[in-house]
Amino acid sequence: MNKLSLNDLSAEQLRGKRALVRVDYNVPLDAGGAITDDTRIAATVPTLVHLVEAGARVVLLSHFGRPKGKVVAEMSLRPAAARLGELLGREVRFLDQSVGPDAVAATHALGDGEVLLLENTRFHAGEEKNDAELARQMAELGDVYVNDAFGAAHRAHSSTAGVAEVMKGEGKPAVAGLLMARELEYLGGALENPQRPFVAILGGSKISGKIDVINHLLPKVDRLLIGGAMANTFFKAMGLQTGTSLVEDDRLEMARSLLDGSGDRLSLPVDVTVTDKLEAGANTAAVSREAIPAGRSAADIGPKTIEAFRGELAGARTVLWNGPMGVFEVPEFAAGTRGVAEAVAAATDAGATTIIGGGDSAAAVSEMGLESRMSHVSTGGGASLEFLEGKELPGVAALSDGASS
Repeated sequence: MNKLSLNDLSAEQLRGKRALVRVDYNVPLDAGGAITDDTRIAATVPTLVHLVEAGARVVLLSHFGRPKGKVVAEMSLRPAAARLGELLGREVRFLDQSVGPDAVAATHALGDGEVLLLENTRFHAGEEKNDAELARQMAELGDVYVNDAFGAAHRAHSSTAGVAEVMKGEGKPAVAGLLMARELEYLGGALENPQRPFVAILGGSKISGKIDVINHLLPKVDRLLIGGAMANTFFKAMGLQTGTSLVEDDRLEMARSLLDGSGDRLSLPVDVTVTDKLEAGANTAAVSREAIPAGRSAADIGPKTIEAFRGELAGARTVLWNGPMGVFEVPEFAAGTRGVAEAVAAATDAGATTIIGGGDSAAAVSEMGLESRMSHVSTGGGASLEFLEGKELPGVAALSDGASS
């Protein structure tokens, strides 16, 4: 998808201009309102530094939580402004409005290189409806639109799609920020022109949630490794006993069809870690997939599978991973996810391009301290998933087309 990016704009096109930047500062807070994970804020810093150094007047829009169109004090973006100021090493102004005369005046009051964060876009009921009038009001806030919120790119909202369309109609550029461009480069490159062998790893609880990804990836990959509870549905489709494991009985025919049509490209676990309860301190055992006992459930891939998957990944040149291998939040069932994470990191060290597709996989890699050993860790959970399904992302589609598009 060839779209203009921030790198396509010259410093002259940015200096003194109001750059309206859509970011994703939907970050977790503790009970006291303090940010507990600033990854999404930190991820936008390169784009903001680029704009500041070019002399742009930076105006930030973001959503936070689900206030359902009402002002909710606990969902204010004020804490994000404070944290961003610390990361940038400069003052970040904050205004408790996101559109209207005061907001427009605040954008015009900025000096070159100054930064302003406006209040939660979801305090407006029209935001999630992609309301045209709200988008028009947002367009009054900038001279250039920059979308750096890949995590929200799958939503057709006023601040992601509507405002870009309005500004394009006014002859103003609507471009991808550096983070957005990086997401599109890595995810798009993996799907369109991967170095081979191309190995994809899919996990998670339900086959239904990943069926479109599986269908989109199977023709493109050399090997597709399946883990997590979704493997149980494949086991049952093969006629194996699954004990009390999570199984989607209404997806058995789908699983059989995938098995029949995948040739030798689809690899399932050969063993699993079973338990009688999904909680810390539970009794566990590694058993063959043919020997899952009644009264027990599969909660992770087993040691033989970890080694098999490690072997598959050792020679890969492109790796894409989305979804954990087990209930990794519980220490007893984290070995599979950790083993795969370490194998993907080793593949990076050996020269492979490795992409972590957001969501739980990204969280696991971060918790394990392996983030720096991956080529790219996506900031978008749902957006990454929809991109991997081959769907058009409204927040990307609305941006200005590149020269050769």
